[in-house]
Amino acid sequence: MSDNRLSLQEAHDLIVSALVASKTSAENAASVARALVAAEASGQSGHGLSRVPSYAAQSRTGKVNGFAKPEMQKTAPGILRIDAGLGFAYPAFEMAIEALPELARSQGIAMAVVARSHHFGQGGAHCEALATRGLVNFVFGNTTKSIAPWGSSKPLFGTNPVAFGAPVPGGEPLVIDLAVSKVARGKIMAAEKTGSAIPEGWALDVDGNPTTNATAAMAGTMVPIGEAKGAALAMMIEVLGACLVGASLGFESSSLFNGEGEAPDLGQVIIAIDPGLSSLGAYGERIATLMAAVEGAEGARVPGSKRFGLREKAGHEGLLIPGPILAEIRALAGGN
Repeated sequence: MSDNRLSLQEAHDLIVSALVASKTSAENAASVARALVAAEASGQSGHGLSRVPSYAAQSRTGKVNGFAKPEMQKTAPGILRIDAGLGFAYPAFEMAIEALPELARSQGIAMAVVARSHHFGQGGAHCEALATRGLVNFVFGNTTKSIAPWGSSKPLFGTNPVAFGAPVPGGEPLVIDLAVSKVARGKIMAAEKTGSAIPEGWALDVDGNPTTNATAAMAGTMVPIGEAKGAALAMMIEVLGACLVGASLGFESSSLFNGEGEAPDLGQVIIAIDPGLSSLGAYGERIATLMAAVEGAEGARVPGSKRFGLREKAGHEGLLIPGPILAEIRALAGGN
């Protein structure tokens, strides 16, 4: 492999080394590494290895508690509350994904809220994990401020992702994953690290003008999908991800991209539904009919389906990581 190409295992081990060297437990570092490598392999580089330097910076300063252990309690028959301990979100999500299926099957619908949390990465990966367990599910989460209410240039809401997963009998799960901004902010961060321009229409500078400069975009605001509708969705998810959990609002939370300030204290909500109970057994036939119709429509592509080919390619060829990002991670890991 070239200097910039790593096997999946090499990428995983490098991330673990970088985080362990930055005041993170080996267990938590491995959880983070699993998530970042999976995102990179699925073509979601904004949630992949480009996150390691900022994660490490936050762990070194204590902005994120690298040694936190999530704690779970049942607050109602169908509700779990997981305290991430101001640590990384991924161990808390792994706990939720393990616990939710049994609860959803006993109640028909179950919810886990993740409090005192951090960046939760590729939302679709969490949804896919629950869908493979037979559950229709949603994941909502708030992020630090980067979107302004429509008509304003003052950022109040995060890019506030929403993801959805649904099992498909005899096939791969349907996964839909999107931020309410035109692109995830992580893509702009990755462009800034490599010195690349971004397409016009992704972001605005601090004065509210369109920009292709990634640094100016990081200092400005993100353009929401659907303009006013996207800004309204961002506010809706702020309610779900912050108010419903008791977490910090986007404009109260500190940056996810540096080690300065207090812990972000973000929140996430995971809703899992047993589709057999709600449909009286008709779910499998109905979604099979839906999938067949979409797949049979000329020019159509099932959302999220591109990830399968990308994962297969990554398994064979490894991950191609931009040189500046790889060099920074290797330096964090002590040159490994």
